[in-house]
Amino acid sequence: MLEETAQVVRIDDDEVWVETQRRSTCGSCAAEKGCGTATLAKVLGKRRTLVRVLSDQPLCVGDQVVIGIREQALVRGSLAVYAVPVLSLLLGGFVGELGAQHFLWDNAELASVVLGISGLIAGLFWLRRFTRRIEFDDNYQPLVLRKLVSDAAKLAVIR
Repeated sequence: MLEETAQVVRIDDDEVWVETQRRSTCGSCAAEKGCGTATLAKVLGKRRTLVRVLSDQPLCVGDQVVIGIREQALVRGSLAVYAVPVLSLLLGGFVGELGAQHFLWDNAELASVVLGISGLIAGLFWLRRFTRRIEFDDNYQPLVLRKLVSDAAKLAVIR
């Protein structure tokens, strides 16, 4: 389970919205000065992101919580977003090249480009259907793992 600290900013009927802050681990890396990722992290800054999470705990606006998402969901989602469109693009281009050789099309490059772009578009349509299918699937949703106790609450308990 991948975890992140967040703050509850809104509670609707059965939805909890939290705000996370983008963090970078570039400060602890030896290649910080020569890395493009570190440069991007500096340019993009520490943006805040609003995320809808699942929760079965009683929460209030302002609560600090730890949210998590399953590693399997992150890997599958990343593959769907990155790999499927690229692979469908390459497959379309390959089919265009083979089609030109077998059917003796005049312009193999044009066939490859047209079918490659068609494959990319088909991959993006598949991705759209996939994201709609998993939009409310609990296996792909971040969830509140635990509520963090503030320092003031800790002091009140100690006294």
